[in-house]
Amino acid sequence: MSKPLSDHDRKKQISVRGLAGVENVSELKQNFNRHLHFTLVKDRNVATRRDYYFALAHTVRDHLIGRWIRTQQHYYEKDPKRVYYISLEFYMGRTLQNTMVNLALENACDEATYQLGLDMEELEDMEEDAGLGNGGLGRLAACFLDSMASLGLAAYGYGIRYEFGIFNQKIVNGWQVEEADDWLRFGNPWEKARPEYMRPVHFYGRTEHHPDGVKWVDTQVVLALPYDTPIPGYRNNIVNTMRLWSAKAPCEFNLKDFNVGGYIQAVLDRNLAENISRVLYPNDNFFEGKELRLKQEYFVVSATLQDIIRRFKVSKFGSREIARTDFTKLPDKVAIQLNDTHPAMAIPELMRVLVDEEKLAWDKAWDICVRTCAYTNHTVLPEALERWPVDLFAHLLPRHLEIVYEINRRHLERVAAKYPGDNDRLRRMSLIEEGGQKRINMAHLCIVGSHAVNGVAQIHSDILKATVFKDFFEMEPHKFQNKTNGITPRRWLVMCNPGLAEVIAERIGEDFIRDLDQLKGLLKYVNDDAFIRDIAKVKQENKLKFAVHLEEHYKVKINPNSMFDIQVKRIHEYKRQLLNCLHIITYYNRIKKEPNKQWTPRTIMIGGKAAPGYHTAKMIIRLITAIGEVVNNDPVVGDRLKVIFLENYRVTLAERAIPAADLSEQISTAGTEASGTGNMKFMLNGALTIGTMDGANVEMAEEAGEDNLFIFGMRVDDVDELDRKGYCADAYYNRLPELKQAIDQIAGGFFSPKQPDLFKEIVNMLMHHDRFKVFADYEDYIKCQEKVNALYKNPKEWTKKVIHNIAGCGKFSSDRTITQYAREIWGMEPTLEKIPAPDDKH
Repeated sequence: MSKPLSDHDRKKQISVRGLAGVENVSELKQNFNRHLHFTLVKDRNVATRRDYYFALAHTVRDHLIGRWIRTQQHYYEKDPKRVYYISLEFYMGRTLQNTMVNLALENACDEATYQLGLDMEELEDMEEDAGLGNGGLGRLAACFLDSMASLGLAAYGYGIRYEFGIFNQKIVNGWQVEEADDWLRFGNPWEKARPEYMRPVHFYGRTEHHPDGVKWVDTQVVLALPYDTPIPGYRNNIVNTMRLWSAKAPCEFNLKDFNVGGYIQAVLDRNLAENISRVLYPNDNFFEGKELRLKQEYFVVSATLQDIIRRFKVSKFGSREIARTDFTKLPDKVAIQLNDTHPAMAIPELMRVLVDEEKLAWDKAWDICVRTCAYTNHTVLPEALERWPVDLFAHLLPRHLEIVYEINRRHLERVAAKYPGDNDRLRRMSLIEEGGQKRINMAHLCIVGSHAVNGVAQIHSDILKATVFKDFFEMEPHKFQNKTNGITPRRWLVMCNPGLAEVIAERIGEDFIRDLDQLKGLLKYVNDDAFIRDIAKVKQENKLKFAVHLEEHYKVKINPNSMFDIQVKRIHEYKRQLLNCLHIITYYNRIKKEPNKQWTPRTIMIGGKAAPGYHTAKMIIRLITAIGEVVNNDPVVGDRLKVIFLENYRVTLAERAIPAADLSEQISTAGTEASGTGNMKFMLNGALTIGTMDGANVEMAEEAGEDNLFIFGMRVDDVDELDRKGYCADAYYNRLPELKQAIDQIAGGFFSPKQPDLFKEIVNMLMHHDRFKVFADYEDYIKCQEKVNALYKNPKEWTKKVIHNIAGCGKFSSDRTITQYAREIWGMEPTLEKIPAPDDKH
């Protein structure tokens, strides 16, 4: 066998990385040295690795600027409909490599840094993740931005520039410890502050009702300072904008009510206003009704709507002066997509602007509002639904409370007219939940105030219509749609798995990067021995690389021939990391019982963050680390079973782990995971899935063929049936000896000999109040894992299933998802046309 290529040499031969022309490379080197000198004020004698990263980042950013300016000019001239994607989270990860991929600069930059005596991968590793998200919802927003730019849509992502993103997770003595994520400490080369577009945002105060309308007065003002980040499309010269708002206190803050000697304190108190954009709330699928969070939600919405309306008023085709004043045209020029209910305040805020400031009649304003806004639902878990206390609202946003009451009054009139005398329905459908303390149901507000409501996988959209939003679906069925989530193949294949992208491109060309449905073309190679070999070889290389990374970081010796069995996602009871734990313990017990049998070796990796206030999730992490301590140090087991908790799981770690995975664990209780997107990333990168019929798993099985996934467990109907009968954990515990053994070991301190009752609470939860029915799926899960083991022993058949999976991935491109949003919700038409590059003279 020929000696393996170095990373540098391999990169040089990969076509999908762009060409490294000589002029290109020498220009990059020149610009690199210019930035080192003029931007960073360093020379090669004193420059650090971080300086070199910044010099490279600025050099690559230079290639965005001309395209960015030209794209915005292009939109100004063409005056297309614009879409505003408003989200409290954008989980972007790193930007450098993604920018190089989308601008076809990767090979040239690699060659340039190589000639400068630097290693590009080392420089890339200096970049901080932009961790402005918790998980799926925030990462989806990031994938959508990439697809919207790649499809030529005039799109803007609007959110908050959190000073501190999702916490860094450290594992100390087996426990999660949180550390602040000071990601801006060294500066962010990708953002540009735009103080000239600063906007005032109002809070508190009171309302005055006059004959000519309502005034909101005596408010406290916080300024919203925008920071723009360029979003390049894939090789089409389009660069869109993500605008994130930062909170600034106005100069006169706390000084107008000047009291003698209060000057210093007044200046110190500016922090209170600026705290709005200080930190991301670290909850995934959980509502925490804090005033600061409601402030964040209104802050992003108010600043963004001011921007949207300013842009609507000035852009008129072929003219710079004449302002547009006819707001009936707003829905023809503006689409607003609400990423979950977090930006739901956009609905009453748009009404406030149209009615109070622009003096439109209510009915006209309401029609404009509904035709402009659309709402994406991300979960059916009741604890995740936002229900804000009315008294908090009255205090913070008095005018908006009045508007919500008026929206509700008119809404309930329509309900009563359609269903006379059905008072229970009125109560269920009200935006205001009566009871102990009155609350505003933000999902109901979003449904009533939007023209389209979508779930994020077919099964999830069906559940919404049948259960959570049944009354609303019966009244306005035309509003309800499905938009199955997707992932961008640029970051999640080309960038993180260039070896696989190349093997695919050698067979079917590289157009699949723009049109992922072309992966179907791989089906004709499913029995091609050379292709099977190539796919298996890439996986093995990725595993070796990840094994080296793990051994550096965890000091555990990994068997690279073992099956890499990976479950990475936020730690939550519904995602059932505990079911995975029970399989680990069962497999361990079986190996111990028959140590001389030919067991399929596995390295089981579990990673993810627990919300800091979610006690059970933190205990689950402690259990995983405890199991690892026992299993990894048992000489009888050896390297046939290893358990690793992947610390600080984040976008950048996903980009390393996913290409190395053999088995993807997607094992939520049927009916709880709205879609999942990690499942799609594993599928695209050549892992097989073991999973329940939940979320997008259902559609993955449909696309790849159910025989090519390991599907187990209850379906939604079975879960409903079990709810009707009553779930009794005891029955499973007494009937299944291996389950009983595992639970008794956890309860008896086998995994925590120094604190025998450490995991009593977990056992008590599993036995007496497990909402997610872990034991009900245990038996089928274990049997399914036996099938996984058997197939893994036959690498050729395993790889054939992998090829079927990769070939079935086309549907799960976020390009397809966004095309559907554009056509079916926003009324826009995507295009794969390029616009001219800045250096094109025509």
